[in-house]
Amino acid sequence: MLYKKYALFYKNMFQHLRFTDDGSHTVYNSLVNECYHSVHGARSESEHIFIRSGLHEMHRTDISVFEVGFGTGLNALLTLEEALQKQLSVHYTAVERYPIGPDLYEQLNYGATPQERDIFLQLHRAEWEREVPLGGCFSLKKTEADFTQMPLFESYDVVYYDAFSPERQPEMWGEELFAKLYDAMNEGGVLVTYCAKGVVRRTLQAVGFRVERIAGPAGGKREILRARK
Repeated sequence: MLYKKYALFYKNMFQHLRFTDDGSHTVYNSLVNECYHSVHGARSESEHIFIRSGLHEMHRTDISVFEVGFGTGLNALLTLEEALQKQLSVHYTAVERYPIGPDLYEQLNYGATPQERDIFLQLHRAEWEREVPLGGCFSLKKTEADFTQMPLFESYDVVYYDAFSPERQPEMWGEELFAKLYDAMNEGGVLVTYCAKGVVRRTLQAVGFRVERIAGPAGGKREILRARK
């Protein structure tokens, strides 16, 4: 227990809060020299890429989501808010190798109302490695693991691919991992990512996805990728 406490303290030494252009926080990781979100707007980026371009592509009320990179929990919060608003049943699974601690997530300015703030903190405080019901129509299972070594046993409708960039985390963007995701997705499933690099698009196509470049968030990246099984 003491070892875990000091390990978390050591990791958080390299993570710092930053404001983005839309006023929402992101976290800067000095070990990889990259932020968790776009500096042009953390919330607006996540809403555009993962909610409007990903979740909204599923035209049904029971949806299974898999997120690569739980990070600040922003994508999970936006998905939960959408589930509550539209009465969706969402089963949300996320993998994160380096979870942020309460000294960071309690400072993040996510959640405009006390109720939303409470929901956000519940996401972070939810027990790891087990499915936890939240908000009545939303369940969350967080796994602390290295995704490159993690087997997938379930099937998913939507994948939020939110790892650090290929320049910072090249091992996260290879054909083997995308093939693993393809096999774990339901027919008609959608994978969305902020990265629109040609090599990433070609790798997704090589494992069987039908890939399209679509407009990125305003003020940020010009294009993003959406891949369909």
